[in-house]
Amino acid sequence: MMKKICMISFVLHFAAAGSGCASGNDKKAAEAAPAKVYMTRDISPAGMKAVYEALGRKAEGKKVAVKLSTGEPGGNNFLQPALIGDLVKSVKGTIVECNTAYGGGRAKTEDHLKAAADHGFTAIAPVDIMDAEGEVRLPVEGGRHLKYDIVGSHFPEYDFVVVLSHFKGHAMGGFGGAIKNISIGIASSAGKAWIHSAGKTEDTEKLWSSLPAQDDFLESMAEAAKAIAAHCGERILYISVMNNLSVDCDCDAHPEPPRMGDIGILASLDPVALDQACVDLVYASPDEGKVHLIERMESRHGIHTLEHAEAIGIGSRQYELVDLDK
Repeated sequence: MMKKICMISFVLHFAAAGSGCASGNDKKAAEAAPAKVYMTRDISPAGMKAVYEALGRKAEGKKVAVKLSTGEPGGNNFLQPALIGDLVKSVKGTIVECNTAYGGGRAKTEDHLKAAADHGFTAIAPVDIMDAEGEVRLPVEGGRHLKYDIVGSHFPEYDFVVVLSHFKGHAMGGFGGAIKNISIGIASSAGKAWIHSAGKTEDTEKLWSSLPAQDDFLESMAEAAKAIAAHCGERILYISVMNNLSVDCDCDAHPEPPRMGDIGILASLDPVALDQACVDLVYASPDEGKVHLIERMESRHGIHTLEHAEAIGIGSRQYELVDLDK
């Protein structure tokens, strides 16, 4: 039997998500209800299946995209195929990625596909580098920095998106979770430059000379994520695995070893609520090693991504944590 736990965040967040077709009193009730975030401590294929089924939204359609990070060559801090393989196969998914903007071993399609194969992903599903044949623009409504998001040209071909994120630290964003995965992760290489520069350049060669103020970058991630969420509507769901909690991301070929223990797998239909729950669980952990990840998140002002995401209407930082293990 599922036990419901109301998690109180370490920051105050009162605004609720407002979306959908409800009206009048029904709409107000829907807006007042916190998003559900489902959790299990069982980091296994069975745990992946449990949180997916708890969401009550089936990944279906002729083409189902599974968005994850294939991991930089040389690194090992990515979601392992053995963990996610059963779920990916059950939804008949295609693993999707886009090329990087910072060089490395995934900047070119051929190299990216080799990295995916070397890390075992092509053994569990087809892999599509979505910007291999170009890119398309998706509108951003109400953005402060971005009027559009730039994504791989294959992205609109998919009927449903399963977002599998490895929650961990990030050198620029403070942390990486669902919002980062659908913003920078789905952006083409030019789109990544566009987000990192807060709408100043699409030229990857000018990326590092065009970096904006930190909060502008964080807000641009949220704005790009809004374009994806708006495009997909109810044809998307989010699952985040909180294991191997390094301060560095999957894009780092030499990530720092984790200093704290694993926490679990979480899932939600609201990416803002999901990321907020992951952040809160890091703070709530009794593991003394959490100080390293907390320092990374706070020194980069990572929470501001979620503050802006909530403000522009992607979702809510309020949530109800449902413990599937109880």
